[in-house]
Amino acid sequence: MDTTERKKILVTWDFTPIAENALEYAVRLAKTVDNDIVLLHIIKKQKEEEEAIQKLSVDAAKAHEKYGLKPEIIVLEGTIFTTIGEYTAIEENNIHMVCMGTHGIRGMQKLTGSWALKVIASSKVPFIVVQDEPPKKDKFSDIVFPINFKQENKEKLVWAIYLTKYFDSTIHIFKENITDKYYLKKVNLNLSFALKYFKKKNIKYEIHTAEKTGHFAEQTVEFAEKMNADLTLIMTSKDLGMSDYIMGPSEQYIIANSARVPVMCVNPRTDLRVVEYGAGGFGA
Repeated sequence: MDTTERKKILVTWDFTPIAENALEYAVRLAKTVDNDIVLLHIIKKQKEEEEAIQKLSVDAAKAHEKYGLKPEIIVLEGTIFTTIGEYTAIEENNIHMVCMGTHGIRGMQKLTGSWALKVIASSKVPFIVVQDEPPKKDKFSDIVFPINFKQENKEKLVWAIYLTKYFDSTIHIFKENITDKYYLKKVNLNLSFALKYFKKKNIKYEIHTAEKTGHFAEQTVEFAEKMNADLTLIMTSKDLGMSDYIMGPSEQYIIANSARVPVMCVNPRTDLRVVEYGAGGFGA
């Protein structure tokens, strides 16, 4: 991962208190990793641009006064489901990661959980998703790192290493409890690869196994709450379809967790596999 060029942390801005929470997390990250901050607001029609820029300029000035960092402001016409991903995909924009607020899943209403996942899935850069609670600490001291049978788990390692480099974090590996021999073998291969990687990089880690089989996402949330974790690091599924958004994949449950633990979502990227890990490795 090239950190020689100054990067930016994008904050999705909708003028709500939850966006302010996302900004607080972004500020803590930016000050630690020496990134700039961009506030991005999406409008539906061009005629809304002038008013949005005025409002965004006021909020950027307030952020400068409060945090000592003056964010860049961007107003784009489009939809949150594609425009954010399109903007982050442009290499010249230098977007390192995105901080976004979400209202979570309440009752049977899964709209905001699926909304967040659909936005996240459109981007190549990772998202840190926060809810209606400001940061409790200045750094990510304890990070939950769930491991199951999926091959894509390996791509989380890059970001686990990155975060621990700056925050001296402890990685809490949370291993799925599974009885099927075929999938258990995959889980253990993933765990073995992660351990080799963490040992090589001198990463502090602990290994925990889910107490029971079944709903791994639910157990991950319970574990993160029990550990008073500062962050849960997950992968999103490849090739999400409409049925996934409606039925709710496991990521959606973790993103909108009732414990309000921030979640870093990393999307699968084929270009990282060879560069970071070689042809074999994790989950093979």
